[in-house]
Amino acid sequence: MSEIAARFTRLAADFAATAEAVPPERWDSPSPCPEWTARGVVGHLVENQVMFLGFVHRGLGDIPSAADDPVGSWRAAAAVVQAELADPERAAATFDGFFGRSRFDVALDRFVNFDLIVHRWDLAQAAGLELRLDPADIDWAAEKAASFGDMLHSDGVCGPALVPPPGSGRQTAFLASVGRRAW
Repeated sequence: MSEIAARFTRLAADFAATAEAVPPERWDSPSPCPEWTARGVVGHLVENQVMFLGFVHRGLGDIPSAADDPVGSWRAAAAVVQAELADPERAAATFDGFFGRSRFDVALDRFVNFDLIVHRWDLAQAAGLELRLDPADIDWAAEKAASFGDMLHSDGVCGPALVPPPGSGRQTAFLASVGRRAW
């Protein structure tokens, strides 16, 4: 398994575990992402996988709707992407993307894996769950965030960076850098 496939598999499982912990009455609770509920966060991540698979002329097939079954939808979508990443030829498929010619696995790593870290926290917040992100994931995501440049804070991506309180830990500082108030 490639490093990218392993990262996706681990982050997808972490996201699924957080989704499974969402109390049923919290699926329609607002998330830190304006206009998204907990269910909407899951829907966004499923839609991102649809988008990246579409870049290489593939799709998710018939999976549950995130609106009706957010956990089932996430698990089914993640399984399709894991299978794509497990096939070296399919993982290496190229397309013309946001940053020029891109490989499916590399682009998915940069965007979807980044989203899995940030939006896992968003989902936990909407659900009223305590979540400590893995420090290695925070460092990896912070590096990816820096590589996005000004695009990171453009409309529809991340909100404006916030200034965390003095002495904040890495998680709070990272989340503030991507427009999340974690204090």
